[in-house]
Amino acid sequence: MADTFLTLAAFFLVGLGVHLLCLKTPLPRVTLLILAGIVMGPSALNVFAEAREDWFPMVSDVALTMLGFLIGGSMTTRLFREQGKQILVLSLGVAAGTFAVVFFGILALGEGLVLALLLAAIATATDPAATTDVVLEEGCEHSRFGRRLLGIVAVDDAWGLIIFSLCMVIAAGIQSTSTDVSLLTGLWEIGGAVALGFGIGLPMAFLTGRIRDGEPILVEALGLVFLCAGLAMKLEVSFLLASVVMGATVTNLAQHHTRPFHAIEGIKWPFLLLFFILAGASLEMSSLLAGGLVGIAYFLLRIAGRVAGGYLTGAVWRNPVEGARTGVAMLSQAGVAVAMALTASNAFPDHGELLLTIVLASTVVFELLGPLAVRWSLRAQADQQTTEK
Repeated sequence: MADTFLTLAAFFLVGLGVHLLCLKTPLPRVTLLILAGIVMGPSALNVFAEAREDWFPMVSDVALTMLGFLIGGSMTTRLFREQGKQILVLSLGVAAGTFAVVFFGILALGEGLVLALLLAAIATATDPAATTDVVLEEGCEHSRFGRRLLGIVAVDDAWGLIIFSLCMVIAAGIQSTSTDVSLLTGLWEIGGAVALGFGIGLPMAFLTGRIRDGEPILVEALGLVFLCAGLAMKLEVSFLLASVVMGATVTNLAQHHTRPFHAIEGIKWPFLLLFFILAGASLEMSSLLAGGLVGIAYFLLRIAGRVAGGYLTGAVWRNPVEGARTGVAMLSQAGVAVAMALTASNAFPDHGELLLTIVLASTVVFELLGPLAVRWSLRAQADQQTTEK
């Protein structure tokens, strides 16, 4: 028990030091927290190994559930009236562009249709935690570009899961293996999550916020958020998507709420701090060179696909530059991609080792590069708007 308290103390004090350092450097705090975790991890000091193994799964699930709920809370009917079509089309365009560029690029290297399909599908996944935290850190959550980016991040992994499910079915057909992965499984993961989020969000919208006028108390909020996550895991649906739908349901239906997410906002940062440090501590820097040429190609192709998809889709609104900045802001990749890689490696063991190596290696770089890319996109967009005025 003493070791547990000392470990928590170390993590929080490191987080405090990172926060102070963040005020003195141009680096986003997410990048600094992940770097601090890498220093603690097996690539450097290799401390707190037991905490890394035992805590990370639970901390990541709790942090992402809270984050999903808060992201959903930003998806108001007003936002969709103003930018709904752009959010849906841009998110789909970036996902489709990423898939196409990675797929044809890996094929051109002669790596085979199955590996190309799987890597292209995994490339569509994004890390919502890192992206959202930088938007909030920059104070851009109320700007037009920042609000749209939060909306895109909220729905982006849904597109990714659909594309991944389809590709798993196609790849299974190509190899004619007896895999239990099916299109119905993927559709259940998406549709079940939406139904669960709405099913919990509906009573939450009308029943909470009665004890204290205007906002749910912390016990109410945490109880229902954790209920959503637990049921999602029991039902084997996406707990992240379910929590997003729950948050969106509450924010649009709870007319008596003035601050429906204040309770969660007040405690989310300690969990996110632990999440980012543990994520960094779980990264193996030695895997960076293990992917070889295919790993380098995947990394470069994913960046090109993000930018190209955003640029071409943004051209629909005659604003390709802003579309490209959206693609740049969606480079972060972590838990969802790793989960996809694990699923694919189990279903296709012939490609499992190479697939995991490439995804794990690229995750290291994207988790460090992604927050910087988000900050650059937000500031470039703000500078352009200032110039236009």
